[in-house]
Amino acid sequence: MATELSEGGDLDRSGEQTIEGQTRLTDIGGSGGAPGSMAAVAEYYAGKNVLITGATGFMGKVLVEKLLRSCPEVKALYILVRPKAGQSMQERVSDMMKCKLFDRVREDNPDFHEKIIPISSELMQPGLAICPEDVARLTACINIVFHCAATIRFDEPLKHALQLNVMATQQLLSLAQQMQHLEAFIHISTAYANCNRKHIDEVIYPPPVEPKKLIESLEWMDDSIVRDITPRLIGDRPNTYTYTKALAEYVVQQEQDKLNIGIIRPSIVGASWQEPFPGWIDNFNGPSGVFIAAGKGILRTMRANNDAVADLIPVDVVINLTLAAGWYTAVHRPKSALVYNCTTGGINPFHWGEIEHHVMSSFKRNPLEQAFRRPNANITSNYLINQYWILVSHKFPALIYDLFLRLSGQKPQMMRIFNRLHKAISLLEYFSSQDWEWNSENMNMLMGQLTPEDRKTFNFDVRQLNWPEYIENYCIGTKKYVLNEDMSDIPAARQHLRKLRNIRYTFNTVLVVFIWRVFIARSQMARNIWYFVVSLCFKFLSYFRASSTLTN
Repeated sequence: MATELSEGGDLDRSGEQTIEGQTRLTDIGGSGGAPGSMAAVAEYYAGKNVLITGATGFMGKVLVEKLLRSCPEVKALYILVRPKAGQSMQERVSDMMKCKLFDRVREDNPDFHEKIIPISSELMQPGLAICPEDVARLTACINIVFHCAATIRFDEPLKHALQLNVMATQQLLSLAQQMQHLEAFIHISTAYANCNRKHIDEVIYPPPVEPKKLIESLEWMDDSIVRDITPRLIGDRPNTYTYTKALAEYVVQQEQDKLNIGIIRPSIVGASWQEPFPGWIDNFNGPSGVFIAAGKGILRTMRANNDAVADLIPVDVVINLTLAAGWYTAVHRPKSALVYNCTTGGINPFHWGEIEHHVMSSFKRNPLEQAFRRPNANITSNYLINQYWILVSHKFPALIYDLFLRLSGQKPQMMRIFNRLHKAISLLEYFSSQDWEWNSENMNMLMGQLTPEDRKTFNFDVRQLNWPEYIENYCIGTKKYVLNEDMSDIPAARQHLRKLRNIRYTFNTVLVVFIWRVFIARSQMARNIWYFVVSLCFKFLSYFRASSTLTN
């Protein structure tokens, strides 16, 4: 990955490079001194009150667990939670803490839940719908804020994405400015916020539009009008998610003179690498749903570039970097917002073609229960070939299966499943068909500032990541934690795959005999063509065998 300095940047006395009012550290020592001169990460969080948004989401849960386990002296974790339909705030938090993710914390401290303090909030409401008593409580005690909440739906309507990703961030920043003891504000963005660029530095780029003007303009528009103008607004970005995350970064940057700010940009966040145990995942988002569909034999083709880098990043790597960045931001107090590109492509690249191979191999060794077909997915970058295989391997089998369900008195469902799958995969095509280059100087700098002990406890060195092992654990994680399947049932699942293989062989044999009897046996011309093709194949094999013998 390229790490050269941008043009026009001047190094100041503390070894920092200022680019358009932004900071990129180029001297590992800097004004922070050698590793160990600042408080260790866990020691810093001791006695601190932490506010976390998005704590009930995938990354938020891992952040809560890591703080409780690796920083056991943390005073309290305040988490913003909104009541869901049919479930109160307390019930949501209680369900979260029963999760297997917290097993290690539960062993060390059965009363860990006492440190988690839920605050009723609604990100789409004015003032985040936090009551005055809770506002007073938060502003009086919070030391560090981790803003993880966001909508991650790629096809989210622009108005809704703007409310959750931009306006909620603005309101949280306003609340943060009232906090009397705030030491750091860490915002979780995405490495694809500037995906319209091929080379992405650790800087905040000018926004596609002034957020305030956009918000004011959309306020009076009907949803139908906003939907019609969305493609023109987002321009060369693929969706409203990346567009609004770019706007949110700019909004956060505007407060860098008043707050100590750090921005984390993870790429495609996947299952855990090491912590709290390998392969932890609890959702179908991103690659997880694709892996499961391939393991079930539903997905047989996907449009992607085999040679493109699949920039997956384990969730525990992102969280470790986030906590280390929170410590560094609070202790070092950089003059302006530091951005950390949390990616693997330029450091330890792995390609989509390699992922296909390892996912298929893993699910054949550890098959999912009641698979629809044997795992056998293929990646192609050719649009026409992909459409052909969608027709032959997806739609045609789905129609046959749905017909069987109708005849047996059941509700047809396979075509609906395939349609949803095609929609999800089409949203990922933009990211699986091309490469980006991310600068990672700040991430390397931060690693250099950690003590040897902290580098183990808060490990985000992706050079150590063994991809085949990680993909194997990822696939097993989808089986154990997403589908809740028991590993002891693997022999039965393997037997089911053997049955599916025998069914396929039988079907192919019957199909060949049918074609022979109906088409070839009844036509002299068809028989002549058939014999010609067979003899041609036989001659080719004989020639190949003779050539091999001569070579030997």
